[in-house]
Amino acid sequence: MQIHYNCMRNPNSAMFARLGPDSGFDCMNNVNCAGSLYALLDALYAQDALPRTILYSLNPGENELLDTMIGAFQGPGVPGKLQHGSAWWFNDNRFGMEAQLNALSMQSLFSRFVGMLTDSRSFVSYPRHDYFRRIVCTLIGRDIEEGKIPVSELTRIGKMVEDISYYNAKSYFKF
Repeated sequence: MQIHYNCMRNPNSAMFARLGPDSGFDCMNNVNCAGSLYALLDALYAQDALPRTILYSLNPGENELLDTMIGAFQGPGVPGKLQHGSAWWFNDNRFGMEAQLNALSMQSLFSRFVGMLTDSRSFVSYPRHDYFRRIVCTLIGRDIEEGKIPVSELTRIGKMVEDISYYNAKSYFKF
């Protein structure tokens, strides 16, 4: 299950009338959905019916909220069953990705992250995945250079990067 929220669709009525829906005039929203989302996840979890779930908010101010939310509903069976989806839409850029990855690494289990996903079937969207992997490696490399991660852990860190870049998604989605 994937839940995308906090986007305002078609706010420009003049352009909507002229060009129709989904023509590039959508924007971020700031509706407080946390209580409803917690209630949904709790109801599913209580019934042992919570599927693998990826949560996305278009509002980057909710990164930490999502990361603590997914931590509240992890359980036995599927490692990283709940995921904070990769930086999405307006956040799908270096700064947005870095903010999402930093929040994820501080509030959740970064090593289980399924990495960059896309709903695009376009060949030109594939460079986003390479861009994402470069950002992951830059952030981790910076932590190593600053002594936050010991150099003695390079083998383990290399495995984690491979997992985030490929193997976690392969396992999570059962490819």
